[in-house]
Amino acid sequence: MNRKILYIEDNEQNLYLVTFLLERHGYQVCSATDGLQGITMAAVERPDLILLDIQLPGMDGYAVARTLRSNVELAETAIVAVTSYAMAGDREKALAAGCNGYIEKPINPDTFLQQVEQHLSAARSN
Repeated sequence: MNRKILYIEDNEQNLYLVTFLLERHGYQVCSATDGLQGITMAAVERPDLILLDIQLPGMDGYAVARTLRSNVELAETAIVAVTSYAMAGDREKALAAGCNGYIEKPINPDTFLQQVEQHLSAARSN
């Protein structure tokens, strides 16, 4: 069975690159380009993992993570922030909002898949 990943990202190039890398390795990828659409898609698609940009139009990724965590059906779904926010405290802020992990942009195509698989493995063992 293909693992399903929801990627919430408003930048077309980032969306293309991550989708390409994941699909090439057998993952099923669905995407949303803003927070509200991402919350709706997460409830409908029930992904194994949610990759979440923090800088989204309208509703930022922190608010999206908090909203996803408040949904009982999605409370255990792993959420990983994928963001260019890399200042001191940004990782902690993402984790405090409900993210399980944090990957800095720009992503490294050579290590990104391994990082995603680590989060999926951790989610499976919980």
